[in-house]
Amino acid sequence: MKIVVLGSAAGGGFPQWNCNCRNCAGLRNGTVRATARTQSSIAVSANGTDWVLINASPDILAQIRATPALQPARGQRDTGIAAVMLMDAQIDHVTGLLMLREGKELPLYCTAQVWRELNQGLPLVPVLSHYCGVRWHALPIEGGMHVPGIDGIRFTPLALNSKAPPYSDHRNDPHPGDNIGLLIEDTQTGKSVFYAPGLGAIDPQVDAALQTADCVLVDGTFWRADEMIALGFSKKMAADMGHLPQSGDGGMIAVLDGIKARRKVLIHINNTNPILDEDSAERALLARHGIEVAFDGMEIKS
Repeated sequence: MKIVVLGSAAGGGFPQWNCNCRNCAGLRNGTVRATARTQSSIAVSANGTDWVLINASPDILAQIRATPALQPARGQRDTGIAAVMLMDAQIDHVTGLLMLREGKELPLYCTAQVWRELNQGLPLVPVLSHYCGVRWHALPIEGGMHVPGIDGIRFTPLALNSKAPPYSDHRNDPHPGDNIGLLIEDTQTGKSVFYAPGLGAIDPQVDAALQTADCVLVDGTFWRADEMIALGFSKKMAADMGHLPQSGDGGMIAVLDGIKARRKVLIHINNTNPILDEDSAERALLARHGIEVAFDGMEIKS
């Protein structure tokens, strides 16, 4: 099994187009040692040719250009993307579907809750029906499943305690299936990766997946619970946006310290997070805890 991190930033990417926080301004003017990142997405393959795209970022075209394996060029029109799987209906995870409109009908795997949002709250499916069209495959929130053409990989969705998108009519009334994590298993080697770019709390089934996986690729959005408030960018705490910060009691560092995974990686990193500064004390602290920070192009193999 091979996983490629196509994008590692939270919504807006890094640097964010309209942001002059220390990180964004520092990257632009060269005073902060950091690496630009596109909005979060990964691709999973068993054979290195046929891939499941997990989340369709608005940056998908740039991500495809940066990842030659996603364009194998076996014909006049071709793609290595065999299917798209969605973790939620957040704008930074779904609007890239519009960029794939010139191809064949898209096999799309998502929960019933996400499918509802894409037909009503953010009606991408009706729009795409006038272009390539979408063929929906319902993701269960209990039990594993396989994607045709991606032999040897088992996907097990887990309902997460998090938030529906801001545009949802039940933003403050979470439903099972609004957000999922994925346990991705190589059925030949037995190795597994737990992927959860949006993780608001650790419930028993999430804890079990974290304890089971050989590699965890999880929510790295914010360093502090009040990060956006302290910077004057928002009145919302991290939890209000469905994210578990890294620092503090019960934060992601403490959670990851309690598991035995071979690799522990943070993804979906907001532009304000000090861990983007490679010389920061926060980045050094992560290193001491054996926690990596995802970057565009990172590869995970099993």
